Amino acid sequence: MNEHNFSIEFFPPKTQEGVEKLRAVRAQLVTLQPAYFSVTFGAGGSTQRGTLETVLEIQREGREAAPHLSCIGSTRESLRAILEEYKGNGIKRIVALRGDLPSGYGMSGEFRYANELVEFIRAETGDWFRIEVAAYPEVHPQAKSPQDDLQSLVRKVKAGADTAITQYFYNADAYFHFVDEAVKAGVNVPIVPGIMPITNYSQLVRFSDMCGAEIPRWIRLKLASFGDDTASIKAFGLDVVAALCEKLLAGGAPGLHFYTLNQAAATMEICRRLKRG
Repeated sequence: MNEHNFSIEFFPPKTQEGVEKLRAVRAQLVTLQPAYFSVTFGAGGSTQRGTLETVLEIQREGREAAPHLSCIGSTRESLRAILEEYKGNGIKRIVALRGDLPSGYGMSGEFRYANELVEFIRAETGDWFRIEVAAYPEVHPQAKSPQDDLQSLVRKVKAGADTAITQYFYNADAYFHFVDEAVKAGVNVPIVPGIMPITNYSQLVRFSDMCGAEIPRWIRLKLASFGDDTASIKAFGLDVVAALCEKLLAGGAPGLHFYTLNQAAATMEICRRLKRG
């Protein structure tokens, strides 16, 4: 997998204990030699500072880091300041997202869609940043239709995105079909599959209901049948996700982007099975 665009995602820790735990997790995952680590972003200031601090720490360790940047509820002025700070610190890669609407909010701020953020980053900083954007093989939960959702990706690429990272999924055919449709629509950038290791059934159901990711019925039933047997859930999850990754790479996926939830074990084992670790 060394020739592939392989990357790992964290969220910014909120406590000192979390910071230390993430350092230990990172020390393990560095051995996989990812192209970069990405760090998620909290809208409205909640974890913006945490994102910057985590990204700078990763960079000090000699690894490339990509902060997530969300535009919902933001002004041009506030985003300009964040971009200047990242640029001033030598950050060269950014994940540009619309972001989630805070509950009870309408469309606030000066930006409504991620393509407007990509356009703004390019206008402000030229080619300084490599820009990653999001894609949804199983359709964004707020999209009017699959066609409308696909056009959203087309707009982001036209605005200057370099790569797309997908929402996680467990049906490889959904990914391959989406890539075919995207290419037909004129998308000419790599579309990297997002991978969510399965370690906790109730957590997976909660996340999937929230983001519109489909858990195939056979996987859901099998996981439910294990009850509280966490060892069986983890073993089955590893088999399912490692097989998915193998199928994706064999079918031409340009790499993998792991949503680690600040844990190392499952990603390490999946990569070991893929002969990376």
